[in-house]
Amino acid sequence: MATELKPVYLITGGDRPKIQRALRRLRDRIGEEGVELLSASESGGEDAVAACNSMGLLGGGRRLVVVEEVERWKAPDVKAVAAYLGSPAPDTVLALVAEELKKDSPLGKACAKAGDVLVYDVPKRRVPEWVTKQFAERGVTVDVEAVRLLVEIVGEDPEELASEVDKIATWAGGDSVGVHEVEELAAGCAEVPGYDLTDAWGRRDLAAALTACQTLLERSGDPVSRTVPSLIGLLVSHVGRVRECQLLAEEGLSAREAAARMKRHPFYVEKLYAQARNYGPDELREAVVRLAALDHAVKGGSRLAVDLELERALIDITRPREAAIAS
Repeated sequence: MATELKPVYLITGGDRPKIQRALRRLRDRIGEEGVELLSASESGGEDAVAACNSMGLLGGGRRLVVVEEVERWKAPDVKAVAAYLGSPAPDTVLALVAEELKKDSPLGKACAKAGDVLVYDVPKRRVPEWVTKQFAERGVTVDVEAVRLLVEIVGEDPEELASEVDKIATWAGGDSVGVHEVEELAAGCAEVPGYDLTDAWGRRDLAAALTACQTLLERSGDPVSRTVPSLIGLLVSHVGRVRECQLLAEEGLSAREAAARMKRHPFYVEKLYAQARNYGPDELREAVVRLAALDHAVKGGSRLAVDLELERALIDITRPREAAIAS
């Protein structure tokens, strides 16, 4: 037996796919003929109240008014909705959707008192776990390293990730998904994901590395002051893993044996092994030192622009040693 619908639902959070499913359930309960869609960018609180009251006067069963982006509303809008919720229209459900709105906000409190507040969030540290669950819900198992790569390519937006999971899971047809499948099928919002930068560095392809770096800086949604430290962290981690593989190779371990020890996908470790052969041990140690100096520079140790400092360091750690000596 279905539970009785409440007069209002505030649905908020970053898990857009789950929010859409919640709205779909409401629309299915009401029926499409009884649904009115509004946006807070064009409709204020009084408009939403008027829609609820007018729909309530129509009769003929339940009605649903959905208002998107209510985080845009100002105090008068919230006040109008709160007053309405004191005596809501019978047989009418108001669904307010916000990207981010706290439960203890004035609108959150008003909705909690008269109805329900549903928060669907994906904490950043749990994005990989969330992606794995999305694959599982579609009957597909996915490799841990493949999940990491998918998040790196697409970013942490749940809606974009869900779209990619749908595509890859459909293609997989119930088979497991690994790094290779993600590399072949995933398409990021930024057309050049982080691994294009690290791959170019690993090949010692300076032109490609600089191009990937510039593209990442241009297409990042964050300011350069935040993007550059992220790229430095990416390079530091990658150079460290390549150096680790170089040491394991010196011990006589194959890429597959190293993958077992590192608890990473063999395909990924084989790539690291190939990159390790392009650098000498001294060069990798010097790269770590150069990146540490870069980190100091962008944190106030230099008067140069942080993106310029990054490009200079990228040149130093990528170009062949003979080119560095010749210059």
